[in-house]
Amino acid sequence: MSPLTDLGSFLAHAVVLEDEAATRYRELADAMAVHNNPDVEALFRKMSEYSDMHRADAIEHAEQHAGGLPDLKPWEFEWPGDESPESGRLESTHYLMTPYHALELALEAEEGAFAFYSSIAGQTGDPAIRELAEEFSAEEKQHVEALKKWIAQYPEPPENWDDDLDPPVPVD
Repeated sequence: MSPLTDLGSFLAHAVVLEDEAATRYRELADAMAVHNNPDVEALFRKMSEYSDMHRADAIEHAEQHAGGLPDLKPWEFEWPGDESPESGRLESTHYLMTPYHALELALEAEEGAFAFYSSIAGQTGDPAIRELAEEFSAEEKQHVEALKKWIAQYPEPPENWDDDLDPPVPVD
């Protein structure tokens, strides 16, 4: 089942995309809590809430338009990379990251989701999939624009933002 040819598969991809984004944001929020970085923790928790809402919307679409979601195995998902495009790259994180960095990570994730849906809309021959992919793509584009405005509210951190004179030390 391909998201290009099967509406249920397309919507399963949308649900998992949002679910993995929410999970990643919660993991990052928990990590920021451990490192006493409450501002970034709060941003990641807010991002997870948004992803949870979008996941619920995708499930509702699946129930209304596809008779529910197919039971796809993890290896049956067709992502442009190793994981869903909205999950946020762990390499972009740091325990001292600032809200600016957190929003940049979220922006990159939203741009990945926008590109994914745009690609589906441009490649599918199924009008129902195209319509939903265009709708989801337009939604992701709005998220991208909102994040750009949100990022503009924060100053870009200096080059040495991650200097820590007393870094954490692993205990054996």
